[in-house]
Amino acid sequence: MLVNDGRSGQGTLIVTNATVFDGESAELVDGPVAVRDGRIVSVGDTADLGDDAVVVDAEGGTVLPGLIDAHCHPYGISLDMVDIEASPLSYIAIVAAGRLRNALRRGFTTIRDVAGGEAGLAKAIAEGRLEAPRYLFTGPALSQTGGHGDARPAHWDTCPCHSHTTEVVDGVDPLRRAVRERFRQGAHAIKIMTSGGVVSLTDPIRIPQYSEDEIRAVTAEAARRGSYVAAHSYSPEAIVHSVRNGVRSIEHGNLLDSPSAAAMAEYGAFLIPTLAAYDAIDRRGVELGMAAVSRAKNREVLDAGRQAIELAVAAGVPVGFGTDLMGELEEEQLNGLRLQSEVLGILDTLRCATSVNARLLGLEDLGVVRPGAIADLLVVSGNPLERPACLWDPAAQRVVIQGGRVV
Repeated sequence: MLVNDGRSGQGTLIVTNATVFDGESAELVDGPVAVRDGRIVSVGDTADLGDDAVVVDAEGGTVLPGLIDAHCHPYGISLDMVDIEASPLSYIAIVAAGRLRNALRRGFTTIRDVAGGEAGLAKAIAEGRLEAPRYLFTGPALSQTGGHGDARPAHWDTCPCHSHTTEVVDGVDPLRRAVRERFRQGAHAIKIMTSGGVVSLTDPIRIPQYSEDEIRAVTAEAARRGSYVAAHSYSPEAIVHSVRNGVRSIEHGNLLDSPSAAAMAEYGAFLIPTLAAYDAIDRRGVELGMAAVSRAKNREVLDAGRQAIELAVAAGVPVGFGTDLMGELEEEQLNGLRLQSEVLGILDTLRCATSVNARLLGLEDLGVVRPGAIADLLVVSGNPLERPACLWDPAAQRVVIQGGRVV
């Protein structure tokens, strides 16, 4: 693929010699795609953008909406939760900046940080001081004492550390204050832990966490702000407990069964599967020094994650896309597309990672290629519906466009 910079200060760009996946339709359409001032002005028509437009020659490739990772962990710089919480925030933010840059260059033009982030990093990104995807953060996830976000081993007689990625908060009134503080700082949504997890050491995966009153306090505060709550939740019991009390987005959901899938559909909840994390931990957990208890819990949910997606689709639950990769596993991000496509096929997987995720985030001018939409685009070599590997092959050419400008 060729990029002719022209005189790019005029804010115009055109992608030529390309077919287009619009984020929704099963059929590709012919380009070009024309962009002015950060938004798409036409698809399939030759727009008069002037002689100074940036020209991207796709050489027969395909234009897609920029990918959206709805479960990303820029602050998850280690597989050791205690190590993250014990590290200085300045160090975490610097490492996170590199992780965000890497995600953007892979083609993820928007990410939702569901356990971390804060106003300073978001401000630096908004001001263009960092090369990063569009950044939607929840702030530290909320966990009960002894829950998934409580990183302490059982024998430690100490308080949780800095709450960079998770904060231990118990009780209705403290939770209300914590939610209000996150929104004060510009949080997109709120993340809570409503079941055990793989990386945490002391909590069984299946037991629901937080009481009904505690979850309702969080979801009510989010609803008043016009926002929503995402819940880390694995088991059927925890999933039903979450959606009945107002949670909009179930993260992981690996142990989903038919009745809990029906409950998700009844309450209008989304499922964000994260197959990349379990596959990567299964292959690389030993070499990276993960605790035996974490590897055992990962095996419990590994294969079930694929079945959970099938059950969700059968029940009519909207399924998005996330990766949940921490530490050195961040490089597996595109592999998540391959794994999800093995369950859903590549067309539906691309919908999950574009238009469905955009709908979850409430940003429907993202995740699509149509006039008026924000010009966050990914240009790949070839047709991904016929040769899906062009999406995740590290050697495959790609051009990433964010807000109408080539990254």
